[in-house]
Amino acid sequence: MAKARETLPERDLYQRDYYSWALEQAALLRARRFAELDLENLAEEIDGLARAEARELRSRYATLLSHLLKWEFQPERRSHSWAATIARERDAIPDHLDENPGLKPRQAELFARAYRGARADAAAETNLPLTRFPTACPYTPDQSISEDFWPGPDRPVP
Repeated sequence: MAKARETLPERDLYQRDYYSWALEQAALLRARRFAELDLENLAEEIDGLARAEARELRSRYATLLSHLLKWEFQPERRSHSWAATIARERDAIPDHLDENPGLKPRQAELFARAYRGARADAAAETNLPLTRFPTACPYTPDQSISEDFWPGPDRPVP
């Protein structure tokens, strides 16, 4: 009986050593030793992976939107760095959605949530009052990722 117990994974390993726990779970999966898996924690981690993909999309939208707001509301400070950040996020967002098509139904929600943070970031980074920025996002998701869309009166020279 003691020998059989030694082959089972330690259930508290998840708390003590996440790295070793993750490697152990991967090895058990590959060996198809499903009965030995720490199913509760494994399910939680898989949920966490999905949440992380949604957080990444929201974060990329927030970065893009804050730079678009700065571009529009502080045109005298426009820089190649801002243009590069906008271009980088415009490339990364569609790629992220292509790699995670299950996020597409949540795109509008994540875009709207990202705007709240982007608005606050833009105000903090420009030293303009928060009230200077619209409470509702002035751009659509499609506009924001379009390489032809640059808010404000002047097109950039990236």
